[in-house]
Amino acid sequence: MTRVWLTEWEWACCGDAFAIGDEVDFGIETRTSHAALADMLGPELFAAVEAMESHHEEEFTDRVRGRVVAVHEVTQDVIERWSLRRPGHGAPPESIKAADGDERADGGREFGNGAFLARSPSRYMIEIEPVANSARLTSAQGVRLRIDDDDEPLPRVQGTASPPPEQRRRSLKGWLVDVEEHA
Repeated sequence: MTRVWLTEWEWACCGDAFAIGDEVDFGIETRTSHAALADMLGPELFAAVEAMESHHEEEFTDRVRGRVVAVHEVTQDVIERWSLRRPGHGAPPESIKAADGDERADGGREFGNGAFLARSPSRYMIEIEPVANSARLTSAQGVRLRIDDDDEPLPRVQGTASPPPEQRRRSLKGWLVDVEEHA
């Protein structure tokens, strides 16, 4: 059996859903886990990770192919702090939306047929700080079997409202997937 780490942000983007019992073929970035993973998981769990999957950087020649025998969702506590942006770091404190002609507001997405979704810079910056030694494993039936709603949604701050107070919440970080490799 090989325990493989799957990073949440990569799978939220374009990883295919799979369940226990499914056949998988993971591209392996490295068989040596990153130090940042040790900080999150702690020494005991970190020692059990045998491979780190990736599918964004390149086509990897190292692969883990086999049947999924277990999936563990990994979450971690984070502290979320909101603060007003400083001048020169985005929107001025008094703005609610970007000024006309502000090129930063042109960032967005073209949907075709003249439809365009623009975004204005927020008045607030959000700092999210991981809480040490708070990783928790939860058995799961698979990865991305439903639309991800694992993180609590960030509160919407409109107009001149004050930012929400500092808050602690759980955040999905990834999955540990146990694969029975083919001979």
